[in-house]
Amino acid sequence: MFTGIIEGLGTLAAIKTHGNGRRLVIESDFDLNEVRIGDSIAVNGACLTAVTINGRRFEVDVSPESLATTTFNEARTGERLNLERALRLSDRLDGHLVSGHVDGIGVIQSRERLDNALLIRVAVPTELSRYMIHKGSVALDGVSLTINRCDETGLDVTIIPHTAQWTTIGFKPVGSRINIETDMIAKYVERFTTAARGTEKPASAVDREFLIKTGFL
Repeated sequence: MFTGIIEGLGTLAAIKTHGNGRRLVIESDFDLNEVRIGDSIAVNGACLTAVTINGRRFEVDVSPESLATTTFNEARTGERLNLERALRLSDRLDGHLVSGHVDGIGVIQSRERLDNALLIRVAVPTELSRYMIHKGSVALDGVSLTINRCDETGLDVTIIPHTAQWTTIGFKPVGSRINIETDMIAKYVERFTTAARGTEKPASAVDREFLIKTGFL
């Protein structure tokens, strides 16, 4: 589990092919003293497992499934990456609950500077837009952001100077593809209030009528 508050950047030092999967060698900009083999690290928003650690350099395996659903299939050596170590239960939750399970890929459509901020428009797949709401949360390349506006085709976010300086969102150009993780709460609400498939019925009394009656909708 993560928060979407990026700790620092890393550089993709090497890519190794393992059958249909890949192993990424990443050089972190910050110390990894507290990281152990087997620990989870969010890399551009994807939860990956550290399989080797040597100083600030670590390696992670990327499965064919992850390659199919994230931008790692297009990764190139020298690329800069957002990094976040796993949340500890004693930590403050400054962003929002991020699982590190990427839902899909979006494309940066526009970047506009407004005073000290950047306004960024991201095109998103329609199957993901239903989980997005005005002033809701979304993780873009692992960065926890608030949705300013959204519709069936995309969303708008504001990037403050700190976020622009410490994450890759600040320098990615128009046309860049980015990993998207929608708010997990929205996905669970949908699962509880609709039949998952076929004639399957909700397993509990928590349905749309109940949520309306209790003031949640």
